[in-house]
Amino acid sequence: PTATWIAVRGDRIAALGSEPKGYNRHVGDGTEIIDLGGALTIPGLIESHGHFTSLGASKMILDLTKARSWDDIVALVADAAAAAKPGDWILGRGWHQDKWDRVPEPNVDGLPVHDALSKATPNNPVLLTHASGHSALANAKAMELSKISGTTTNPAGGEIIRDAKGHAIGAFLETAQSLVRYRAGHDTPEEARARTRKHVELAARECLVHGVTTFHDAGASFSTVDLYKKMAEEGALPVRLYVMLSAGNKALAERGASYRMIGAVDNHLTVRTVKRLIDGALGAHGAWLLEPYADLPTSTGLNTESVEAMKETAKFAIENGFQLATHAIGDRGNRETLDIYEEAFKSHPEKTDVRWRIEHAQHINSADIPRFAQWGVIPAMQGIHCTSDAPWVYKRLGEKRAEEGAYVWRKLMAAGSIIPNGT
Repeated sequence: PTATWIAVRGDRIAALGSEPKGYNRHVGDGTEIIDLGGALTIPGLIESHGHFTSLGASKMILDLTKARSWDDIVALVADAAAAAKPGDWILGRGWHQDKWDRVPEPNVDGLPVHDALSKATPNNPVLLTHASGHSALANAKAMELSKISGTTTNPAGGEIIRDAKGHAIGAFLETAQSLVRYRAGHDTPEEARARTRKHVELAARECLVHGVTTFHDAGASFSTVDLYKKMAEEGALPVRLYVMLSAGNKALAERGASYRMIGAVDNHLTVRTVKRLIDGALGAHGAWLLEPYADLPTSTGLNTESVEAMKETAKFAIENGFQLATHAIGDRGNRETLDIYEEAFKSHPEKTDVRWRIEHAQHINSADIPRFAQWGVIPAMQGIHCTSDAPWVYKRLGEKRAEEGAYVWRKLMAAGSIIPNGT
């Protein structure tokens, strides 16, 4: 049935109906009546996994999603550099090498060497983030400013891609992206806060345009949470945020518990989740697999945070009333995360309905599928990843592994899991 009126009391829907003037029984002296003129009304949508400030930042940088080749990207960046001042950073996001119509030359494992980009932008540092956010490309100027050389070592959980002579080609996987120090030393603290505030404003606007009124922000720093709270108190945060804290174990132990809040500032800010990443993305060969990649047999992906560190995070979360949300894409990443969760749950049997999550849960070994429902773990999957990864899933995993364990929504639901979806 279709309703023709809706009654709202406080921040909750009190009643729906279709009988003429049926809403009159809900009208009091202080009731505001709004005639929508027959417009469609739907509940506010909840984004169950996104990156709020990154959404806002994406509105201020180059959109590389439609580029069909490395040459297209170099041309886009060259145009941006021509309009910029020398020294200005040129930023972009959205490229994916497997969606290009030809393999760039020269390349290493399909990733372009920076030479053409550096030649086109000699006076501007450039940083271009992969569509997944799990790898990035930089030009010579950016690497120079970041002091990246042939002797720079790979950080734990990341990799600097090099050519046969050991030279960095300008591609950085997972945690190695942090080596490219964007704007290091350029911003004052006030400028940095103003830029982040602008990102929040743009993200909120984008959400409301699409009917999203609540947003699960999958990873925010303490300082970003401080900004959210300040903006909410000023009435400048029109979207309700459900925030996952992103911080190291030492910082969590020192400050994490004091940041836990539920429904603060008129229900606009909730912080009761800790975000972790145990592996990377499939497209960048970063998802942690039980067996090697079909198209890169020397690699099983990347473990971006040690299992021992993850166990320490789980201990903090369960002892301090936090939900734990762990990014895990590969089948080994998912298995290790389930093992960590199971150990934490068994050590605290009095803790029930904790609703811990595994973000993405894209590739799962058949033996692990029922473990999600068994332990009440939420497989926080996103439909877009199946369609966006489709061109290379079989290439990365091989047909058998892909058929048995990739994007297994139906199998998870049949086993009793609830999947929130997300964009």
